[in-house]
Amino acid sequence: MDAVDLGVNLFVALFALVDPIGNIPIFAAATAGATMRQRLSVAGLICLFAAAFLAFFFFTGLGLLQFFGISLAAFRIAGGILLLLLGLDMTREDFLKSFTDTDTGSDPLDVRGYARRRFQRLVVPFAIPLMIGPGAISTIIIQAGEASKIGYQGQVAGMAAIIAACIATFLCFALTGPISRVLGEVGMSIIVRVLGLILCALAVQFILMGLSEALPGMISGAVTTPYPAGGH
Repeated sequence: MDAVDLGVNLFVALFALVDPIGNIPIFAAATAGATMRQRLSVAGLICLFAAAFLAFFFFTGLGLLQFFGISLAAFRIAGGILLLLLGLDMTREDFLKSFTDTDTGSDPLDVRGYARRRFQRLVVPFAIPLMIGPGAISTIIIQAGEASKIGYQGQVAGMAAIIAACIATFLCFALTGPISRVLGEVGMSIIVRVLGLILCALAVQFILMGLSEALPGMISGAVTTPYPAGGH
């Protein structure tokens, strides 16, 4: 694998795991009533945070796990449990209401203040672990190991992929207004519930993968990798 392959693979994986398109309904509910500038400011802060967080784990993630004596299997199981709880919450009828912007009396010209308040509210659980969950972090750590084999070019390609994925996420969130108007409240609620169900299944998959690594031979490979490459 060369640096270009690593960068392309990491970008595709991060975009799929961060899933900005699937998270648009939640972002729309969290910024309902905001002006375009306010919404873009919130999206910018969230994407900057995501880029910094992912870059931090890209360079130090494996070392941190080793320092605390945490295996990747244990990290996947813990992250899977957290994602499972979040996925169950997303299937509730009032999940979007918990993100709804109640700052209706804010000044439309107060862009920085509004963005700061919304960002503080959305760091957890929207940015983490909904956008940046164990899948994204595990992928970052694994690809960081591959980048270290390539050298400086691999690290540059990895950082370029992280930045590109966050820019693509920002562009998706920038289209929140038109998309939310097309989907409507009912459409957004349906998408969030379906996303919650997928998130629950993904969480269980992470837990099974972690258990298969921690307890080799206890779980069938057909469960942890149900669709192997080239399989039918």
